[in-house]
Amino acid sequence: MLRVIDGGITAPKGFKAAGKHIGIKKVKKDLALLTSDVPAEAAGVYTTNIVKAAPLLWNEKITKAGKRVRGLVTVSGNANACTGTQGIRDNELMAETFAKCIGVNKEEVLTAATGIIGLDMPMETIVKGINDTYTELSGKRDSAKNAASGIITTDTFIKEMAVQLNICGKQVIIGGMAKGSGMIHPNMATVLSFITTDINISHELLHKALLNSVKETYNMISVDGATSTNDMALVFANGMAGNEKITEENEFYEEFAKALLFINQKFAMDVIHDGEGASKFIEVEITGAKSEEDARLMAKAVVTNNLVKTAMYGEDANWGRIVAAMGGSGGYFDQTKIDMEFESEGGKITLMKEGEPVHFDENTAAEILRERDIFVNIHLRDGNASAKSWGCDLGHEYVRINGEYRSRT
Repeated sequence: MLRVIDGGITAPKGFKAAGKHIGIKKVKKDLALLTSDVPAEAAGVYTTNIVKAAPLLWNEKITKAGKRVRGLVTVSGNANACTGTQGIRDNELMAETFAKCIGVNKEEVLTAATGIIGLDMPMETIVKGINDTYTELSGKRDSAKNAASGIITTDTFIKEMAVQLNICGKQVIIGGMAKGSGMIHPNMATVLSFITTDINISHELLHKALLNSVKETYNMISVDGATSTNDMALVFANGMAGNEKITEENEFYEEFAKALLFINQKFAMDVIHDGEGASKFIEVEITGAKSEEDARLMAKAVVTNNLVKTAMYGEDANWGRIVAAMGGSGGYFDQTKIDMEFESEGGKITLMKEGEPVHFDENTAAEILRERDIFVNIHLRDGNASAKSWGCDLGHEYVRINGEYRSRT
C-alpha cells in the first residue's frame, strides 16, 4: 500500500545529495549534486524541442544505451543551451569534475542545467563549486532540501516528496525533486524532474514506467505554451531495497508504476500552482470521449488556450472559449452532446447540458471563479475514454516576471 512519508531525493536507500549557492546566480542556491552508493539504472524522457541544451544531448546517449550511473550534477542560472561546441565541452567538464570527486567515470554522471539561454557557462565558478560542495553530500533530510533548492529558477517554493510501498515483501521508497514555473507546455519534458528509488527493476521496465507517467502528468500541463530547451525527467533505481528484480509487467511492476505516477502527478500539479504570475489553478477533466487520444487533445487544448486563460484571470465564465478550444484541438466530439460545469470551493454551476447553453446566474459564476482552484468538468457522450490536464491563468504578473527575467536572474 502506498504511503506518503517525509522526505525527498535522499529518502531511498543509498542516495546522497547536496545543494549550495556557488555564484552562478546572485543569491539563491544554484548547484545540486546527487549520488548513488551503487550503480543505478537510469531512464530519461526529454524535451521534444529540436533545440536541445548540452546536458540533454549528453544524458540521452547514456540513458538510451542503458548504462548505469552513479551521479547527477545540476546547475541553475545558466541553461547551457545554444552555446555551440563550447557548451558541449563545458557540459562534459562538469560531468568529469563531479566524477573525479566521487571516484567514477564521467559517463556515469548525468547533467542538467536551467536558466538563461545563450550565455557562456562560468566554468571556473562551476568547477570550484562542485569541488567545494561534494564533501557535503549526505543522506540527511536537510541535504535533500538543499538539493531541491539548488535546481529552481523562478519557482516560489521547492518541490519534493517521497512515498513508501511494499514490493515482493520488501520496503521500497521513491523520492524526488522537481522545478518549474514558467516555459511550461505539453510535450515533455516540461520541467526538471529527478526521481530516485531503491527498487530493483530492469532498465526496460523503469523506462516504460517513466514514459507512461510522463504522458499522464508533465505532458498534460501548460503555463505559457513555451516548450523549453532544457527539460527532462530522470529516474534512478539502485536496487538497494533488495526485492526480487522486476523483469516483467506483473503486479509488483504495476504497484511501482502507480507510485511513480502519483509522485509525478503531484509535481506536475505543483508546477501549475507555482505558475509564473498565476492566480488560478485550472483542472480540466474530459470524460465520455471516443478515445483517450481525443480526450487528451481536447483537455490540453483548453489549458493552453490564451483566451481561456485570460478569461479565468478575469473571473469571467466565458465557456464559449472552452468549446472553441476543444473544436480546434483535433480531437473528435459531438457538439450536440456536451455537458459542462465549473466547480470550486465557491460552488458548482452548469453551463451546458447536452449541447445546449444553460442560462446561469453571472454573480454565482463569479463567486465560483473567484477561488484559487477551478475545476472544469466536461462530459461527452461519444465513448468511455477520459483525460485530465492542468493549467493556470495568464495575467499582468506573468508579463512582468518574464519581461525582466534575463536582467534580474
